[in-house]
Amino acid sequence: MDNQYGYPYHYWPNPLIYSPSYWEKYIRLIDYGPEPFVINIEEATKQNNNFRTTLWTGDHLQLTLMSINIGEDIGLEMHPDVDQFIRIEQGRGLAMMGDTRDNLAFQRMVYDDYVIFIPAGKWHNLINTGYKPIKLYSIYAPPEHPHGTVHKTREDAQEHYGY
Repeated sequence: MDNQYGYPYHYWPNPLIYSPSYWEKYIRLIDYGPEPFVINIEEATKQNNNFRTTLWTGDHLQLTLMSINIGEDIGLEMHPDVDQFIRIEQGRGLAMMGDTRDNLAFQRMVYDDYVIFIPAGKWHNLINTGYKPIKLYSIYAPPEHPHGTVHKTREDAQEHYGY
Protein backbone atom coordinates (compact mmCIF):
# COMPACT_ATOMS: atom_id res chain seq x y z
CA MET A 1 0.00 0.00 0.00
CA ASP A 2 1.57 3.28 -1.12
CA ASN A 3 0.73 6.68 0.30
CA GLN A 4 0.29 9.83 -1.81
CA TYR A 5 4.09 10.19 -2.06
CA GLY A 6 4.63 6.69 -3.45
CA TYR A 7 6.28 5.36 -0.30
CA PRO A 8 5.28 1.88 0.89
CA TYR A 9 4.90 3.17 4.47
CA HIS A 10 3.02 5.96 6.19
CA TYR A 11 4.52 9.46 5.80
CA TRP A 12 4.72 11.76 8.82
CA PRO A 13 5.45 15.39 7.87
CA ASN A 14 7.24 15.99 11.20
CA PRO A 15 8.08 12.65 12.80
CA LEU A 16 9.69 14.16 15.91
CA ILE A 17 6.34 15.48 17.11
CA TYR A 18 4.96 11.96 17.08
CA SER A 19 7.95 10.35 18.79
CA PRO A 20 7.23 9.37 22.43
CA SER A 21 10.80 10.35 23.37
CA TYR A 22 10.61 13.79 21.71
CA TRP A 23 10.51 15.76 24.98
CA GLU A 24 13.03 13.51 26.78
CA LYS A 25 15.95 15.30 25.12
CA TYR A 26 14.96 18.60 26.75
CA ILE A 27 16.52 18.87 30.18
CA ARG A 28 15.05 21.17 32.81
CA LEU A 29 17.97 23.50 33.53
CA ILE A 30 17.63 24.48 37.20
CA ASP A 31 19.96 24.26 40.19
CA TYR A 32 19.64 20.69 41.49
CA GLY A 33 22.12 21.09 44.35
CA PRO A 34 22.91 20.03 46.90
CA GLU A 35 20.97 16.80 46.19
CA PRO A 36 22.62 13.81 44.45
CA PHE A 37 22.40 14.37 40.70
CA VAL A 38 23.30 12.67 37.41
CA ILE A 39 23.02 14.25 33.95
CA ASN A 40 24.34 14.06 30.39
CA ILE A 41 26.52 17.16 30.73
CA GLU A 42 27.19 17.53 26.99
CA GLU A 43 23.47 17.62 26.17
CA ALA A 44 22.68 20.00 29.04
CA THR A 45 25.55 22.32 28.08
CA LYS A 46 24.55 22.47 24.42
CA GLN A 47 20.89 23.02 25.32
CA ASN A 48 21.66 26.04 27.53
CA ASN A 49 21.17 29.40 25.81
CA ASN A 50 21.59 31.60 28.89
CA PHE A 51 24.83 33.45 29.48
CA ARG A 52 25.00 31.66 32.85
CA THR A 53 22.85 28.99 34.49
CA THR A 54 23.81 27.28 37.73
CA LEU A 55 23.03 23.58 37.39
CA TRP A 56 24.31 22.30 40.73
CA THR A 57 25.47 24.10 43.86
CA GLY A 58 26.86 22.32 46.91
CA ASP A 59 28.77 23.45 49.96
CA HIS A 60 32.20 23.04 48.32
CA LEU A 61 31.56 22.88 44.56
CA GLN A 62 29.38 24.46 41.87
CA LEU A 63 28.62 23.64 38.23
CA THR A 64 27.45 26.37 35.87
CA LEU A 65 26.54 26.27 32.18
CA MET A 66 27.42 29.20 29.93
CA SER A 67 26.66 30.31 26.40
CA ILE A 68 29.00 33.00 25.04
CA ASN A 69 27.69 34.71 21.92
CA ILE A 70 29.77 35.32 18.81
CA GLY A 71 32.28 38.12 19.42
CA GLU A 72 31.46 38.34 23.13
CA ASP A 73 33.48 37.27 26.14
CA ILE A 74 32.99 36.07 29.69
CA GLY A 75 34.42 39.33 30.98
CA LEU A 76 37.76 39.95 32.63
CA GLU A 77 37.55 38.64 36.19
CA MET A 78 39.52 37.19 39.08
CA HIS A 79 38.35 34.92 41.91
CA PRO A 80 40.73 35.34 44.86
CA ASP A 81 39.74 32.14 46.69
CA VAL A 82 38.15 30.01 43.95
CA ASP A 83 39.73 27.53 41.56
CA GLN A 84 37.86 27.15 38.27
CA PHE A 85 37.64 24.43 35.62
CA ILE A 86 36.10 25.14 32.20
CA ARG A 87 35.30 22.62 29.47
CA ILE A 88 34.34 23.77 25.97
CA GLU A 89 31.61 21.57 24.48
CA GLN A 90 31.05 23.70 21.38
CA GLY A 91 32.77 26.64 19.74
CA ARG A 92 36.18 28.23 19.71
CA GLY A 93 37.80 31.07 21.54
CA LEU A 94 40.84 32.68 23.07
CA ALA A 95 41.57 31.89 26.74
CA MET A 96 43.72 34.46 28.53
CA MET A 97 45.18 34.48 32.05
CA GLY A 98 47.67 36.49 34.06
CA ASP A 99 48.71 37.81 37.44
CA THR A 100 47.29 41.29 36.81
CA ARG A 101 44.38 42.57 34.76
CA ASP A 102 46.83 44.41 32.46
CA ASN A 103 49.13 41.44 31.85
CA LEU A 104 47.29 38.41 30.45
CA ALA A 105 50.48 36.83 29.10
CA PHE A 106 49.10 33.27 29.08
CA GLN A 107 46.99 32.98 25.90
CA ARG A 108 45.74 29.84 24.17
CA MET A 109 43.20 29.08 21.45
CA VAL A 110 40.54 26.63 22.68
CA TYR A 111 38.03 24.49 20.79
CA ASP A 112 35.46 21.72 21.32
CA ASP A 113 36.59 19.31 24.07
CA TYR A 114 39.34 21.60 25.44
CA VAL A 115 39.60 22.30 29.18
CA ILE A 116 40.91 25.37 30.95
CA PHE A 117 42.23 25.32 34.53
CA ILE A 118 42.16 28.70 36.27
CA PRO A 119 43.97 28.88 39.62
CA ALA A 120 42.53 31.09 42.35
CA GLY A 121 43.87 34.64 42.12
CA LYS A 122 44.51 34.62 38.33
CA TRP A 123 42.89 37.25 36.14
CA HIS A 124 41.20 35.57 33.18
CA ASN A 125 38.87 35.95 30.24
CA LEU A 126 37.53 33.86 27.39
CA ILE A 127 36.65 35.53 24.08
CA ASN A 128 34.47 33.84 21.47
CA THR A 129 36.45 34.03 18.21
CA GLY A 130 34.28 31.55 16.32
CA TYR A 131 31.17 31.62 14.17
CA LYS A 132 28.73 30.09 16.71
CA PRO A 133 28.13 30.50 20.45
CA ILE A 134 30.62 28.87 22.80
CA LYS A 135 28.82 26.31 24.95
CA LEU A 136 30.77 25.48 28.10
CA TYR A 137 30.41 24.25 31.61
CA SER A 138 32.41 25.58 34.51
CA ILE A 139 33.16 24.07 37.89
CA TYR A 140 33.98 26.37 40.79
CA ALA A 141 35.50 25.23 44.07
CA PRO A 142 34.17 26.62 46.34
CA PRO A 143 30.92 27.94 44.76
CA GLU A 144 31.14 31.38 43.17
CA HIS A 145 27.48 32.25 42.49
CA PRO A 146 24.35 32.10 44.66
CA HIS A 147 22.28 28.91 44.40
CA GLY A 148 19.89 29.12 41.44
CA THR A 149 21.68 31.95 39.61
CA VAL A 150 20.49 32.51 36.03
CA HIS A 151 21.78 35.38 33.88
CA LYS A 152 20.05 35.38 30.50
CA THR A 153 22.62 37.76 28.99
CA ARG A 154 26.10 39.06 29.73
CA GLU A 155 24.50 42.43 30.50
CA ASP A 156 22.31 40.78 33.17
CA ALA A 157 25.46 39.35 34.80
CA GLN A 158 27.25 42.70 34.66
CA GLU A 159 24.25 44.45 36.18
CA HIS A 160 24.01 41.85 38.95
CA TYR A 161 27.70 42.06 39.85
CA GLY A 162 28.02 45.80 39.20
CA TYR A 163 30.74 45.82 36.56
